[in-house]
Amino acid sequence: MEEKKKYSIYRTIMIVVLTAFITFMITTLVGYNYVTKGEGADLLIRETSSEQDLATQLEKYRSIINQYYLGEVNDDDLKEGAIKGFVEGLGDPYTEYISKEEMEEYMQDTLGNYVGIGIYMVLDEEEGKIKVLSPMKGSPAEQAGIQPGDIIETVDGETYTKEEMSEVSNKIKGKEGTTVKIGIKRGEESLEFEVKRENIKVNPVEGKVLENNIGYIQFSSFDETTAEDFNAKYEELQKQGITSLIIDLRNNGGGLVDQAIDIADLFVEKDTPLLYEVDKDGNEEVTKAEKDVTITMPTIILTNENTASASEILAGALKDLGKAKIVGTKTYGKGVIQEILTLKDGSGIKITTEEYQTPNHNKINKVGIEPDEMVELPETVTNILNVPENQDTQLQKAIELLK
Repeated sequence: MEEKKKYSIYRTIMIVVLTAFITFMITTLVGYNYVTKGEGADLLIRETSSEQDLATQLEKYRSIINQYYLGEVNDDDLKEGAIKGFVEGLGDPYTEYISKEEMEEYMQDTLGNYVGIGIYMVLDEEEGKIKVLSPMKGSPAEQAGIQPGDIIETVDGETYTKEEMSEVSNKIKGKEGTTVKIGIKRGEESLEFEVKRENIKVNPVEGKVLENNIGYIQFSSFDETTAEDFNAKYEELQKQGITSLIIDLRNNGGGLVDQAIDIADLFVEKDTPLLYEVDKDGNEEVTKAEKDVTITMPTIILTNENTASASEILAGALKDLGKAKIVGTKTYGKGVIQEILTLKDGSGIKITTEEYQTPNHNKINKVGIEPDEMVELPETVTNILNVPENQDTQLQKAIELLK
């Protein structure tokens, strides 16, 4: 019997090193439904004439390789390469082949489960090295003393350059409770930190009370417990007397769609359409609110060009339904859904199957969501991930509108 789980996820523009470093500037902002076929499922249907032609062509190239290639031939590597190239031929940035070895990590990434040291990394072109953007709050890296701007020179004694980001990521990964030695260059100083790997909450929901009793909630992706954490943070701020709310979705690349829907559900009446999913044949599936309204206070959502996928679902739903105003810049425009299908051998394919639309049937893909109030950040802001509050024109505009 087939089991079906639906999720949706995205990869954002930032390399996060938690063990599993989530990769900064990850290729594209991705959102997808996660569908796992039961063990033993076979997704191959029947061979067409074009597939027979392809098989013939591959056999020809295999014959040439056997006859002329100087090195050793690994059949498994050839097969992996052939499948990857075949899928890449679709030209869809969101559709990709996933090997058996990659599948477990893919599933962990989807649910936001990581073991690591908790740092965000970027490439330092000037140094030709990997630089710490910032340690996560309360993370093992922060507790060990690693600081923003530190250059990572070695991991467990091995030297790495900027071209070896994935190698650094893999090296820092490990089992919970084990340690990793990070060699740091800080100015003229060379330092070494021994950091213990731990389970890390990748994207905590953070909040505070601003002036005029305005609540502020921010999170950078939608993971397994985001909706629950959001509701808990809202209730905490409500007890502190907030009368209005700002939800900061800037640089939030999305994540699990059901978490975005659960948050939207807090703002609207039961049975209200929140999301439409449309497949290649025009078949439409609607997702509706399941609960009564919880949040009725004036709300503003902050967005920018890196607000994508599940974030756009939340922002688009609340905007269409008149439950929130949007302040900032136009969102990314990631409005298609992928399914991850696993085969008997443990490998799989992440493939684009549907696009989603807002409650007013507005398309998001390659369009984005226009803000109600277009506000750019000052040109003096050099790091959009860490904007000083006194320079944050988007936040200040939201506060002004809620006063």
